[in-house]
This record gives sequence, C-alpha cells and structure tokens, in this order.
Amino acid sequence: MKLIFMGTPDFAVPCVDALYKAGHEILLVVTQPDRPRGRGGKVTFSPVKEWAVSHEIPVYQPEKIKDPACFEEIEKYPCDAAVVAAFGQILPKSILEFPKYGCINVHASLLPKYRGAAPIQWSILNGDSYTGVTTMQMGEGLDDGDILLMQETAILPEDTGGSLFDRLAEMGGQLIVETLAKVEAGSITPTPQDSSKATHVGMIQKSMGHLSFDRSAGEIERYIRGLCPWPGTYVHFRGKTLKIHKVAVVPEISDADYEKAMRGSLLVRDERIFVKAKEGALELLELQPEGKKRMSATDYVNGYQPKTGEEFS
Repeated sequence: MKLIFMGTPDFAVPCVDALYKAGHEILLVVTQPDRPRGRGGKVTFSPVKEWAVSHEIPVYQPEKIKDPACFEEIEKYPCDAAVVAAFGQILPKSILEFPKYGCINVHASLLPKYRGAAPIQWSILNGDSYTGVTTMQMGEGLDDGDILLMQETAILPEDTGGSLFDRLAEMGGQLIVETLAKVEAGSITPTPQDSSKATHVGMIQKSMGHLSFDRSAGEIERYIRGLCPWPGTYVHFRGKTLKIHKVAVVPEISDADYEKAMRGSLLVRDERIFVKAKEGALELLELQPEGKKRMSATDYVNGYQPKTGEEFS
C-alpha cells in the first residue's frame, strides 16, 4: 500500500518501521513540530522524525493539523491509507476521509477501555491483569472508531510503564501490518465500540510522581511501577528529594511501636528499610538520593543511616 504515517513518540517508531519492512511505501511522515526537550531545553526531533530522516522520507510538521492549509499539504500525497500512532492531535474530517481506506489508528489498550492519553501507565496503576493493542478505523471523536483487530498481553508482576510500553509498541507494529493486509483483502468486519463501557484517562503529569502513603501498599507498589521511568516517584526526606525506584509489598510487620507509627514512617532492620502504608507495608529495594546514582537499599542504609521512626514527608 501507499501510506501516510502520522505519529510522534517512541511508541510509534516500531509501527512505521514494521510497515516499511513489510514493503509498504511510506509517502509522507507527519509528526509534531520540533520541541525543546531535556534540562538544557535543546530543540530536538521527535523519535518518528528521526526515523523518517534516517530513511529519507519526507516529513511534515504542522502546528495545528486542523488548519485548512494542512489538508492542502496532505492531499499532495494520494494514498491508500493513513496510519496513526500516538500522533498527538485530533484529525479533521477532511483528512479522515482523504485516503482510500481512511485513517487507521494503533492504540495501546483494549478499546473501549482507556480512551485518551497514557493508557499503558493507567493499566498498571489500576491493577489490571491484562491489556493489549487495538487497531481501529478512526472517526471524528477521541478513540471511538470501529475496532478492526485486537491483541492481548498479560501485565506481569514485574512490569513497569517502560517495559509494558516497549512490549505494546512491538505488538502494535505487528498488528498494524496484519490489519492492513486484511483491510486490503476485504476480510475485516469493523466492530462498533460499546461506548457504555468506555473509560477515559488523562495524561500523566510530572507532579504525580510525589508519593503519598495514604493508600494501600499494593496500590503504592503499582504506582511506582506504572510511573517508571517517567515521571518516576519520589518522597521528601531530610529536606531533600529521594527517588523511589523499586519496592516490594510485605505483610504487616509485627512491631508494637511500628504499628502505632504514622503512615510514611520508617522501620530499619538488618540493613533493610520498610515504610508503613495505609494498609500493609513496603520494603524499599532501590533508591536514588538527590544528586546521586541509583543504589540498593543496603547501600543507602550504610551510607545515609536512616533511623526507625523517621518519616517521609
């Protein structure tokens, strides 16, 4: 097929790469404008643009895709389909109807669950046992188009937002290749979504990384995994930021004084650190003091000597 590909972040790269390797002709890549990134604020290409440039494919970067001038640019590239993966803007009707087979989206959840941004992280935060990838025929609403294909995967106990992101991105690449083949063959019957079962999730904000222990140990453990690697989770301790990278849920600790302690209180035993939650407790396994490298809890105890009864604010 002759395709226009629309995407921006890392998640979209395996999709466009799989299409390219499957022999589809990528006529144009549409991605978000170059933005300042990182601490230095250096203006950089999106991951999808980097891929396109390395493959010598034309790139178009509209500020607002709904601007009528954008369609004038898009229609210079007559195509069979437009594939959209985490592009970051809602497409107008003119573009949705332009390709022969319309616009097909790759979405990282089992729709209609988790329409909107950050479905990968929210599936872990909410304690789901499985998730997956959906390809859908795009409509004018937010992730509400007819379903074409779906593929499931279990959410493993050790999965983080990062590991699940990588797995779903690869799955998305495989699924869109299969979807286009079946669309071209006329062997897919689009299935309308049951909107009564739809859930909507918002973007992950950097401010969400500040941990509260006013929830169960299990919820906190999922929260830490779900927000890894970005924005990461942290507490304030001794007036400085302490990042929490990895924890484990432990049974209630039998210590009379500790049972009376406030949530967020520490218990230090045999070079191990425990912290009290609303329900249950957590063992801290990997931490990162402000301005330092990531380290084990044992190294942190030996270097910083936290005391039983101290609290995370």
